[in-house]
Amino acid sequence: MPMKGSKVLGMVVLGLLLIVEFASGMNICNMDDDGLTSCKPSVTQPNPVEPSASCCEALSGADLQCLCSYRNSFVLPSLGIDPELALALPTKCNLTSPSNC
Repeated sequence: MPMKGSKVLGMVVLGLLLIVEFASGMNICNMDDDGLTSCKPSVTQPNPVEPSASCCEALSGADLQCLCSYRNSFVLPSLGIDPELALALPTKCNLTSPSNC
């Protein structure tokens, strides 16, 4: 039973760290807050839009392999991001997606 409690505590700590990170200005996988914000309309249901030039520019400087690591994470859906739409962004921006993503 203690193992279960420690897992819950770990998830709470991770959640709090993410909140602090997001509140203090994000920089995830070489994408800053402005880049992430510019891409959000393209990865949000129910009516995603084509990625903007600023989104594609931000994505071109991002570590796509790092972004791929969020594929099955609870983080994306908790932020209102559709993981399938997010995975489609590199192609829509004429970028090469990591082969193992």
